[in-house]
Amino acid sequence: MSFFKNVFGNKEEKKQPNSFWNYLEEITLDDVAEQSFKKPVAIFKHSTRCSISRFVWNQFQKEYDIPNDKIELYFLDLLAHRSISDEVAQKFNVVHQSPQLIVIKDGKVVFSASHEDINANSLKQFI
Repeated sequence: MSFFKNVFGNKEEKKQPNSFWNYLEEITLDDVAEQSFKKPVAIFKHSTRCSISRFVWNQFQKEYDIPNDKIELYFLDLLAHRSISDEVAQKFNVVHQSPQLIVIKDGKVVFSASHEDINANSLKQFI
């Protein structure tokens, strides 16, 4: 490991979400809707080039403390997967925003927040 990597860190490591995240590109939205009948599903839509989105995402990760068996949490990189974001908007009838937190329960959106209204603690009301 190089000196500069130790001092400044690895950019790739910093881009990777924490272990409680699932990647939305690995599952269909029909599967997401189906999962939501067993436990709530939350989707965090994040623009990796937006400083506001990055701030909200970092704050969310610091606050998040819900056990994995209580809620399914998905991360969606909007720049890499804009088509999935469009599909989310269409399937669940929500207006696209960034950053955005959407909660799905029993196949329907029960909560949607954007920008400064995103708060990890708000998810606790759905578990």
